[in-house]
Amino acid sequence: MKIIDLSLPIDNQMRGVSVLPAKTIAKEGWNATTLELYSHCGTHMDAPVHFVDGAATIDEQDLRVCVGSALVIDLTQNGTLSDGELITVEHLESYHSQITAGSRLLLRTDWYKRYGTDEYRDALPRISIELAKWLVDRRVTMIGVEPPSVADVNAISELTDVHQVLFRGGVLIVEGLANLDQISKSVVQFIALPMKIAGGDGSPVRAIAIEA
Repeated sequence: MKIIDLSLPIDNQMRGVSVLPAKTIAKEGWNATTLELYSHCGTHMDAPVHFVDGAATIDEQDLRVCVGSALVIDLTQNGTLSDGELITVEHLESYHSQITAGSRLLLRTDWYKRYGTDEYRDALPRISIELAKWLVDRRVTMIGVEPPSVADVNAISELTDVHQVLFRGGVLIVEGLANLDQISKSVVQFIALPMKIAGGDGSPVRAIAIEA
């Protein structure tokens, strides 16, 4: 069994994060830290209430969706996606027969390699509204992406529309994944569990892929 860590490290260089010493062995007898985390920092999971008023919160997330078989879709096969490129239904054409009701999809773009640059957030490849609707029509249960969002964070209309289509269609969203290029199989076991934050709109996760 091989385990691939798909999570970005949480540290003080990450946007929306503060990690500060709270206790030390020298003074109190043990080490401890105080963590301040933006709910959508790093590798994280969105809850429907993130974009839909009155929708489910992160503590209400069905954990069965967070664990199970996932199809790895390699969008780098025909070269690197360009900055800001829309990911369309055509990009998934060769996988159509494998994407069925209940599918979990991991979209490999190698975008995590841009982490730490302005382009990582501001020029990300993103899900087109047509693809979002297609995923809902196919009754996909989860989509995981390497950019920090499934849609353009600098275009509020697109950002809202894509998230709402996916959420209202019952598609779980995991964003900020890393290391999908280290996966050697097309199907893996995927695990990404959120913190149980009462009323939460999202949560950092520790995401892993398991190759049997």
